[in-house]
Amino acid sequence: MPPTNISIILVTFFALAVVVGGCNSPGEAPSATTPSANQEIDRRSYDLGVIGAFAEMVGVGVKKMALSATLTPDAADALEEEAGKIAERNGAMIYRESDFLVTDLFPASVTEGKHVFVIYSGSTLEEYLALKSEKKKLVDAGQYEGMSRRAIAQGMGVLLSYPEQKIEEMLTD
Repeated sequence: MPPTNISIILVTFFALAVVVGGCNSPGEAPSATTPSANQEIDRRSYDLGVIGAFAEMVGVGVKKMALSATLTPDAADALEEEAGKIAERNGAMIYRESDFLVTDLFPASVTEGKHVFVIYSGSTLEEYLALKSEKKKLVDAGQYEGMSRRAIAQGMGVLLSYPEQKIEEMLTD
């Protein structure tokens, strides 16, 4: 049974609450390292927190696949080992992608020259790579247009567990 929008919202809210709010028990005094309201979160912690939240969603089956933020190659180098550990702890895996599958869901400029970690479980990575290969075949044959182009974007949306309505909305904007 596919997850409902409510379950996705609840898991997302919980994950963000943990990332933003920390893990102190009620009544527990904040430690010296607990961020204060006026303290900024460093980029590394933020990126790893996002990976952790998405890895949990993938690991429990709420999302089939998720993506880290886009990263410079150097930033991806610095995060890769820890991101892999976080994904594994959450029952997910990561794949470092330097040539992200660009579809009509997102502008190409978002990932140009950047790396992303694809967060997945099971055979989802093979599905992603097959979709990427299918797009390349269509482009090479001069057939990446119309319904074929739309099907690639819809396939990517399905891998990301986006609701059908949201995929359609993204493709018509």
